[in-house]
Amino acid sequence: MTRAHLLVAVLLTTALPCLAAEKGDAVAGKSLAYTCAGCHGITGWKNPYPNYHVPKIGGQNFDYLVAALTEYKKGERAHPTMRVQGESLSEQDIRNVATYLSSIAP
Repeated sequence: MTRAHLLVAVLLTTALPCLAAEKGDAVAGKSLAYTCAGCHGITGWKNPYPNYHVPKIGGQNFDYLVAALTEYKKGERAHPTMRVQGESLSEQDIRNVATYLSSIAP
């Protein structure tokens, strides 16, 4: 391995953890996620309009949950109920909720 390869390996080793979203507090997330269960915790629940199956979010990937909630918060996803939910959360709240939801069994 050349010095250049070694330097790149060291840089990637130290930089990659910074690229992952910082996880939050699952206990705080659990207290915020109680409203999620109203739709996402009901087996077979369908959204009345537009009519579609409501996805289960327990055990979902942390990064996906952060991205989805952030997109709702910014208005980049159109579901009106989820947009209101997203707008009510701070960035830390989003990480906390995502940490909690990603930690529970699907």
